[in-house]
Amino acid sequence: MTDSSATHDAAVTDRTILTGSAYSTEHDLAARQSLYQWQTPRYDLPGLVVQQLEHTRGTVADIGCGNGKFINRVRQERPDLRLLGLDVSLGILSGVPGPVAVADAAGLPLRSASIDASLALHMLYHVEDIPAAVDELSRVTAEGGVVIASTNSNRDKAELDRLWERAAGDVLGIEKGPSRISLSARFSLEKAPTLLGEAFSRIETIELPGTIVVSEPGPVIAHMASYRAWAHQHDVPFEETIERARGILQAHIDRHGTFAITCLGGLLICSR
Repeated sequence: MTDSSATHDAAVTDRTILTGSAYSTEHDLAARQSLYQWQTPRYDLPGLVVQQLEHTRGTVADIGCGNGKFINRVRQERPDLRLLGLDVSLGILSGVPGPVAVADAAGLPLRSASIDASLALHMLYHVEDIPAAVDELSRVTAEGGVVIASTNSNRDKAELDRLWERAAGDVLGIEKGPSRISLSARFSLEKAPTLLGEAFSRIETIELPGTIVVSEPGPVIAHMASYRAWAHQHDVPFEETIERARGILQAHIDRHGTFAITCLGGLLICSR
C-alpha cells in the first residue's frame, strides 16, 4: 500500500470524522442521495432491497443504517418484520425509528445466527477492518438468511472526478489538480465479490448503471460539497475548488444545455 492510499484509507475510516462530521447529521448523506433524482433509469433502491427480502421472515438488521432511508421503506412495506438499525454515529440515528443502537460493524452486539437478513448498504468502505465486518455479517445471519450489500464501481461518476481535478487545477494554477477522495474505493463493486466471498459461497451482483443529467449546477455542487468532512484530504482549498467547479459547470450548461454523469452502482446478494 502506498502512503497516499494508506492516508486515504485512514481518512475514510476515521471514527472521529465519521461520527463528528461526515455523519453527525444526515445533511451531507442526504445531499449525496438526492443527486439520484436526476438519474435515468431511476432505480428505487429501497424498493429493490424490499424485493430481495421477499422470502425473509423474522428480524432484519440494517448495519450502518445512516438516516434510516432503508429501514423506513422496509417498515412501510413489510410491517411483519422486526427491524433493528445500527450505526457508528449516534447523531445520525436521532431521526431513525427505533429500535436503534450505536455499533461497530466489525464487532456487532448481536448473538450468532440471531438475524434473518442483514443489510450493509453503502457502508462497508467506512469499516477499518472489512474482513472482520464481513465475518460478523456471516456470524450474526442465520443459516438460510441473506446479506445484502451495496456499493459503487470504480468507474462511478468519473465526470465528477474530472470536474474536481480541473477546478482544483485552476485554483492551484496547474493543469490538473489532485484527485478528490473516493469513499467507495476500498469496497468497490469490483472488489466486493472477492471480499464477501471469504465468508459467503453464493454472491449475486446486480449492477445498476445509469446517467444523471442536470440542467443547473445546484445538485452536483451539493453532492461535491457533501465531502467537506474530508476537505483536509484534498490538498487544495476545498471551498474555493467547489466554487470554481460551480463556474465550470455553469459554463458547460450554458453551452450544452445539460451536464451528464455516468453512474454505476450495485447490490450484492450473499448467502452461504
